Amino acid sequence: MWSSFLSRKKVIVSACLLGHFCRYDGKTKKMTEVVDALSEYEIIPFCPEAPLFGTPRERISVVEVEDEHRIITDETQKDVTQLLHDEIMHFIEQHPQVDRIILKSKSPSCGVGTTPVLNEKKEKIALGNGIAGDVFLEHFPHIELEDERGFTTFS
Repeated sequence: MWSSFLSRKKVIVSACLLGHFCRYDGKTKKMTEVVDALSEYEIIPFCPEAPLFGTPRERISVVEVEDEHRIITDETQKDVTQLLHDEIMHFIEQHPQVDRIILKSKSPSCGVGTTPVLNEKKEKIALGNGIAGDVFLEHFPHIELEDERGFTTFS
């Protein structure tokens, strides 16, 4: 029994998809389909924002500043890019070996190819990655990042 538990594959999942109330608005985006599909995995919840800023909190956005993507708070205009990067790196240090990563689409933290990128006037100029999406792509190049859209079933 212990050997099967120790040999289970590990998956990082955006905590809001697991039902954690960790979004900026204090809500969740739980998707039962994601949870059900991962019964054979050891699930590692992930949210870089909640430990740093609490829940609820000010919303953040990916903003292009001098040709660089920065994470900026919407109301106070604080650049929190380095804080989030450090939090994500700390998480990776705690979980260096994973087999799968499932992140929340459109998130300024977790999105991959689906996150709105804004200009300094807060106008959408492109779709890109959230900061964790970028960091995970760099540190786990052998893992294809997924989001919850791949688990949606249409009737």
